[in-house]
Amino acid sequence: MTKKLVVGVSGNLTRPSKTRTFVSHIAGEVAGRIGATSAVFDIEDLGASFPPARRLADLDPAAQGIVEQLIGADVLVVGSPTFKGSYTGLFKHLFDLLDPASLRGKPIILAATGGGERHSLIVEHQLRPLFGFFEALTMPTAIYASDKDFADGALASEAIHARARQAVAEVSRIVGEARRIGLAA
Repeated sequence: MTKKLVVGVSGNLTRPSKTRTFVSHIAGEVAGRIGATSAVFDIEDLGASFPPARRLADLDPAAQGIVEQLIGADVLVVGSPTFKGSYTGLFKHLFDLLDPASLRGKPIILAATGGGERHSLIVEHQLRPLFGFFEALTMPTAIYASDKDFADGALASEAIHARARQAVAEVSRIVGEARRIGLAA
């Protein structure tokens, strides 16, 4: 029996990153809850072959390996920092390279970060429609964290921790139900 895999994808372009920290936290919580391993990647991990790529075959082997893990994951945790009210362009570029059927039915937790509360609807107005196109199974609870929710680079807000726990519980029920009825999830 293969151990389940939770993959986190952060649309951040720089390190250190609150978004990567946030995605890593959520992915780790999911992995612990469902008995899986986790891997977290950000745009920088895709390397130099990624920005000019027009199709997956244009990626170097390391970047292709990351995409294979993303597609093969049992659960995805996706997050992006907010730039001008939306996700980063290279975050979208990553998903533009994927076959539209590659994420069908995949459980996904949506997350985003931003400088303030005015960007909090990115998860509903930008991320949810993107993964709706892929027919992914996005969790009802999406999580947005602003700068005030972090202290010393770590997630500090109990309210955001509570939302993350709620999303983790939702995806855990989905994975548990899939196991119960014999589906791969």
